[in-house]
Amino acid sequence: MFYEVELPQPKSGQKQISAMVVLNPAECRRLLAKAVVAVPEVRNAWKNGMIILARGITNAFVTEEFFDISVEPKAGQTVGMVCGGITNGNSGPPPSTWHVIRQGKVVEGADSNVEILGFGSGDVFIKGANAVDNEGNAGIYVSSVKAGTIGMAWPILTPRGCHLIILVSLEKMVPSVIEAAKHTGIYHFKYSTGLPTKLVPVPLGEVITEIQAFAILAGVKAYHIGSGGVGGSEGSVHLSLEGDEERVEKAFELAKSIKGEPQVSLPDTFFISSAADYDYDALAQLATLKGL
Repeated sequence: MFYEVELPQPKSGQKQISAMVVLNPAECRRLLAKAVVAVPEVRNAWKNGMIILARGITNAFVTEEFFDISVEPKAGQTVGMVCGGITNGNSGPPPSTWHVIRQGKVVEGADSNVEILGFGSGDVFIKGANAVDNEGNAGIYVSSVKAGTIGMAWPILTPRGCHLIILVSLEKMVPSVIEAAKHTGIYHFKYSTGLPTKLVPVPLGEVITEIQAFAILAGVKAYHIGSGGVGGSEGSVHLSLEGDEERVEKAFELAKSIKGEPQVSLPDTFFISSAADYDYDALAQLATLKGL
């Protein structure tokens, strides 16, 4: 479900205007990161509770926003990723281990599998995703036979009423997450360009896309009007921002401030060298994870 944002009422006498913006993928991730640290539930957990940042590329941006540090390579912060035209995994350690936060302070040397057991209803778990549909359903790729991070977290977060906030760009929009999930699985494929994966639907997550981000940060209504491009704008998201002139000006200044965000940097080590090296055999590539 999409994170609910109550837009402010139009101000009396304010001119209503629109602005068009094109955001490249890294710029979208920066926008989502800025939005999530401004969410009231996250601010409350920062002050009074716990926050866990799952490993992920977008969460590398979130770490930077929280702590005003640089995390490089950003794609090294995740395990699974899509790069070089295949589904792959980072086989090295993350560049940042600052992923568990208690009352605004990093828990050094934390094991999120342990720390999550202390979660209460006001605590927050932040995760990226690989797919979203127009009903607000999010889907997460899982290649691990142990069900990955979401397989560990979701059964704990849900009965306790914790906040599972999912950051996902509109570049990952699909017609139906549920229908897509039916046609995936780590043992579903005979052939694969990279690691075979299951798209796991994640019900009850609070999904933030660029639409919610602009509402949170500037109080404007954003409409997804197009996607894609060439020359570095592959995967870009095109938006119309509408509302009071004052708020749209604020939103457009925000958009300009994140323009030029560098492309996501990659780690040095991967599980898969090339899908062709495994004759595109899905299970042979899955075996490189060695039961992870």
